[in-house]
Order: sequence, then C-alpha cells, then structure tokens
Amino acid sequence: MEDKIELKVLGITYNPVQSGAYALLLAEVDGPYRIPIVVGLAEAQAIAMRLENIIPPRPMSHDLMVSMMHAYGISLDEVFIYKFKDGVFMSELKLNDGERHISLDSRTSDAVALALRTGAPIFTTPEIVDKTGIIMETKDGENAPIAHQAHKPLEEQPIEVLQRRLEKYVEDEEYERAAEIQKIIKARTHRGESPEQGNKTSNE
Repeated sequence: MEDKIELKVLGITYNPVQSGAYALLLAEVDGPYRIPIVVGLAEAQAIAMRLENIIPPRPMSHDLMVSMMHAYGISLDEVFIYKFKDGVFMSELKLNDGERHISLDSRTSDAVALALRTGAPIFTTPEIVDKTGIIMETKDGENAPIAHQAHKPLEEQPIEVLQRRLEKYVEDEEYERAAEIQKIIKARTHRGESPEQGNKTSNE
C-alpha cells in the first residue's frame, strides 16, 4: 500500500500575496510540516464556518452534499491529496456505499470542506509534503506556527520571514510572487531597516 501522510486543518488566513484569496493551512499530523493552499472566498467561508461551528439558517452546498450522501448510504472514507502540479493541488474523494468503493476527482478546497463535515481523514503523499511543506517558526525559534504572522501584510512582516518566502518562491519557480517580495525587501533595506529591526517591529 502506498505510504500516506495524514494532515489536519489548522485554519484559514488571508493571503497577503494574492489579492482576494485566502490560504488554507494544513498540518502534518505528528510532524513539523505545514502546507498552505490558496483558496477562494466562498471556499474559505465554507471551511471557516465549519471550523467555527457556525450553522447557517439554510444548508450550504457542502452541507447539502453531505445530506445527500447520508440519504443514499454513501460515506466518505478519506480525502487524498495525490498530486501537485503547476501550483495546483489535486485531490480525490474515496467513497463507499457498503458495496462499492469509488474515487471521485475533487477540488482540494471542496474535499477539505466535506472532510470537516463528515469527520473523514485527510491524507497526502510524502512527495507532496517534501515539495510544498514548510516549517513555520515561533519567536523563540521552535518549529511551530505563529498565527498572527500569517495575518500581517507583507510590508509588516520581518525581513527574515520575507527572505525565507523569497527563497521558497524562487525554488518553486513562482517568480511573480518572488519579485513582489524582493521589491518589498529592497524598499525596506533602502530605508535602512535591518532584519533585527524587522523582528523588533513584529514582536510589538
């Protein structure tokens, strides 16, 4: 059987790089890696509502899908994020009705929204974790996420954090994002700001 790595949903944050988009943050279970996935506003709302246990007055699309699955005796066994290509995560739903096991292609945001509503586990491959996973650092240097840093605009993030983002985008050949961050770093460096000053600002 193919090795799989289980993931959990950490939350949704605003994406400071891509206007109008949000980042779904998945975390390796019992591991240090975090995987950010860009999602749209509607998908972010669907995921956030479930994370915050908000019940809408009328069922949303994902709620309706889960109700239909229950009505026809279909269960979601797992969500599998099986491929990452050209900046896009590809996922599938593994379903069964007691007799048949079926895999359906799905957008990752939809798949995660359904997993949250059914309690189904989320898995991915070691290759995807190696390629897209990042380790987010705390103020004291330990490997853990800092929630408030993800919410800050790029212009307010420490220069050291921006430099790590720049290196990651260049490595992933996301040159437009890399150029945007490089421009911010250059402007702040010209103002005489050092990495230490950026860190001091971020801690206030």
